[in-house]
Amino acid sequence: MEPTVSELLDRFGRTYAEEAGITLRDKPSPLYRLLVLTVLCSVRISADIATAAARELSAAGLRTPRAMADARRGTLIAAFGRAHYVRYDESTATALGQGAELLLDRWHGDLRRLRDEAGGDPERIGALLREFPRIGPVGAGIFRREAQAVWPSLRPFFDERVLEEARVLGLPGSPEDLAGTVAAKDLARLAAALTRASLAHVGAG
Repeated sequence: MEPTVSELLDRFGRTYAEEAGITLRDKPSPLYRLLVLTVLCSVRISADIATAAARELSAAGLRTPRAMADARRGTLIAAFGRAHYVRYDESTATALGQGAELLLDRWHGDLRRLRDEAGGDPERIGALLREFPRIGPVGAGIFRREAQAVWPSLRPFFDERVLEEARVLGLPGSPEDLAGTVAAKDLARLAAALTRASLAHVGAG
């Protein structure tokens, strides 16, 4: 028997931002912390380790692009070590530093300016996100999937992995029809739930 949407949300509906300790709001700091999480997730490493690394960076005070740009490299490496994010620690430290400088220089440290430059268009937002080091199509999808909670112009945002899992579970397979199964405020949770369900299927297989 396939789970209902309500059951999916109850079991898997914690967003990755929530897991990383980010109370997502349409403000510069939480949006930047989501960008950092996106960078951390954009390598072949478990989501648990990536979210733990995001929490450690936040605990170290690296919650803004200015703080990240000014941080000593050793501060990042130590935070990664505490989270067991070790295989990609050096390259990720470099990517985060360069990305912080880009955000400061081009958008004055505020991702809302990036959104506005894109006119709120999801595809254009994705293209601009891919200008950050380490963020490719998958990473740009991760950010938009989570950010739709506070950026209505992204809604509904479901990447192909999410849509495929929806079809496997007998749910609507188009973004618009899938979005119709929940309230707008729960779209990011549904996307996260289907992502986690997909990963659970892969792990079980």
